[in-house]
Amino acid sequence: MTDTLREGGYRPGYEVAAEQVLELIARLGLRPGDRMPTENDLARQLGTSRTVVREAVKILSALGRVRAQKGRGLYVADDEGMLGAGRLASFFLPTDLDHIYMLFEFRRAQETETSRLAARRAAPAELRAIEEAAGVCRGGFEAGREDVFNEGDDAFHAAIATASHNMFLQLAVREARRLQAQSAIIGLRGSVGGHAAKAVEEHDAIYQAIRAGDPEAAAQAAAAHIDNTLDDYRRAIQQHLFSSAD
Repeated sequence: MTDTLREGGYRPGYEVAAEQVLELIARLGLRPGDRMPTENDLARQLGTSRTVVREAVKILSALGRVRAQKGRGLYVADDEGMLGAGRLASFFLPTDLDHIYMLFEFRRAQETETSRLAARRAAPAELRAIEEAAGVCRGGFEAGREDVFNEGDDAFHAAIATASHNMFLQLAVREARRLQAQSAIIGLRGSVGGHAAKAVEEHDAIYQAIRAGDPEAAAQAAAAHIDNTLDDYRRAIQQHLFSSAD
């Protein structure tokens, strides 16, 4: 495998291989703790050299996605990586409103960039995954099923991150959403009411911009979605504080 040309320059072969290893793990249905193919097998399946695979494994090991055991082989790690909950949750307190607002700032930066990149890089299968996730979210809203709505919401943002073809953004988006879910502790989790109706339409706007290959429209739609979600959280916080004062 040689370095790959993409918009803005070349991608090193080991970076491409690292993404392909993650895709292979997902395709094989491997879970944390499962043994992976050997480096030789990976090189053969990916059509590249063992040297490139070894460099890709180093990256994935540093990210906490793969664990190499000397003399035993490669294993799928716990999937928390550098941004794992154990590292960030230690200083993130879901009852600290400043932290929640900073988290939304962080999410805004992430999701505008993942949407921008997805509009440039999404493959047909990735576009379908984004569309299907948006459909699950819409179905959950229409049925009044918060669990289905949240499942679709998580899948929607994860699918866009995958379509960005940037493993660091994928990790960051997943971790930021995990931390945001902790706000449920103080009753600030979204529901199928409130912002949910707008969220369904905002998801569609993001998807349409990505499908059209319009990076700036996708970024703007994603920014509007996060801003509106934050406004919804602010209203929920105010209601929570007023009800607590009664």
